[in-house]
Amino acid sequence: MIKSVHHTAIICSDYHRSKLFYTEILGLQIIREVYRGDRDSYKLDLSCNGQYIVELFSFPEPAKRPSYPEAVGLRHLAFAVDNVTEYRNYLLSKNIACEVIRIDEFTGKQFFFFSDPDNLPLEIYQA
Repeated sequence: MIKSVHHTAIICSDYHRSKLFYTEILGLQIIREVYRGDRDSYKLDLSCNGQYIVELFSFPEPAKRPSYPEAVGLRHLAFAVDNVTEYRNYLLSKNIACEVIRIDEFTGKQFFFFSDPDNLPLEIYQA
């Protein structure tokens, strides 16, 4: 039986830029960072409040995402926050472009989308 989601893997085009974004901007904590010389690849394990959630990879010349955001595959990664407006203002202060805040028609909760440095769609959702 599945117990929970273990992590989400993300491949980035510029490892140092994405590492800075996910740790310094979003505030995820580094669990482990490994450089795999035989693959010329970094693997960065990141947590949120002690829970392992993101595995960030770099590879030489990774393929581009075919379209945004409705490509086949993972659509987006969502993070829960207590105050959506406050978090959006924080991202805007870091020069991160954010969509307008919307209301989920099924739950009545606030959410908005923004992108990581590789234009991967990320969501902030009211906890």
